[in-house]
Amino acid sequence: MKQITISRRYAKALLLIGKDDGRAQVYGEELCKILELISKEKELQEAICNPLYDTASRKRVLQAVLSKLELFPVVNSFLLLLFDKGRFGLLNQINDFYELFLDEFNGVVRADLTSAFKLQPETVTRVKRELNRITGREVKLELSVDPALIGGIVTKIGDHILDGSIKTQLNNMKESLNRGDVL
Repeated sequence: MKQITISRRYAKALLLIGKDDGRAQVYGEELCKILELISKEKELQEAICNPLYDTASRKRVLQAVLSKLELFPVVNSFLLLLFDKGRFGLLNQINDFYELFLDEFNGVVRADLTSAFKLQPETVTRVKRELNRITGREVKLELSVDPALIGGIVTKIGDHILDGSIKTQLNNMKESLNRGDVL
């Protein structure tokens, strides 16, 4: 719980700086860039994050990597601050919160779309367009497949669930029959 609170604070602080200087989107892209590199290069992650190595050596490795990436000075300073405060291991969580805050700032809402089978791109486009219309905001879709739905789709936007799956419709019919409701 404490790590979540800390991650949120760091993400919010970087976003506030990005809002002030107009580079919020760029800072998010640069965070993703460093995360992608560290996740691909396990030895690099080990060299920066493993406390068995002395702190000064780990910081020199991080500084060398940052100098090669040519990130904005704010992002460089942010990453070095995370390292100095012993929070570099929270970078994934910080990035996740940063993306959420950036989406909120840009008026974007995230939605999970689950279907019984992989949807055609045209279908995804139509669903996204309709969700944009319903919410009045730009919707970012996360797609997943769950064959247990039998057919149809289930969309979750925040706390709202739009369930158009055949599985739910069959369950509803079953409950109606068990209650003795006439169809």
